[in-house]
Amino acid sequence: MMDKTYHPAEVETRLYKQWEESGAFASGADRNPAIAPGAKPYTIVIPPPNVTGSLHMGHALNNTLQDILTRYNRMRGRDALWQPGMDHAGIATQMVVERQLAEEGKTRHDLGRDAFIDRVWQWKDESGGAITEQLRRLGSSCDWERERFTMDDGLSEAVRKVFVTLHKEGLVYRDKRLVNWDPKLHTAISDLEVEQRETNGHMWHFRYPVEGEPGRFITVATTRPETMLG
Repeated sequence: MMDKTYHPAEVETRLYKQWEESGAFASGADRNPAIAPGAKPYTIVIPPPNVTGSLHMGHALNNTLQDILTRYNRMRGRDALWQPGMDHAGIATQMVVERQLAEEGKTRHDLGRDAFIDRVWQWKDESGGAITEQLRRLGSSCDWERERFTMDDGLSEAVRKVFVTLHKEGLVYRDKRLVNWDPKLHTAISDLEVEQRETNGHMWHFRYPVEGEPGRFITVATTRPETMLG
């Protein structure tokens, strides 16, 4: 007899477990009997969520679209792979672990480089599972046996190889630019990692003399005088 009340958590968990155990999400004819040998491949690499956080509505929307495409192509008989993974989010992860150490009255310098890195990996192992579980609760049909982490040896080697190649081709270069500088971590950070605060500023006025017309000036006003010099 059907219950009067629908309990989605119970039903979804049971069905998802059956999907995984049956190998329905596996890619490759050698791992999934539903895939014909020589089937045309279809692959999506999941934009890896940061290991530091949890999923939000944007992840739910984005992953739903990827799941639709993966399942559609899988049902068409293609060798569909939805490659899961997580981003190490280096700076954000370091900040989280350093806050934990601060609560213990320690700094990363007290631990030393190797011990601090071990502590970061320990925290990753503890927090990363939560994100994976959230993706499963969304019903994501990822090939979980192929899950990767951006700090895995093979991926790190690939990143270094690509970076060197880009540098040799002149596509990566060093230049002087205005950046968001973290005085504690001693590194540049992205706009997404900056805490935005409104403060009372100051309007600076520059007078530029007009060539050939003594006594005449063009006045320029700015709140960023450092951009007007040099």
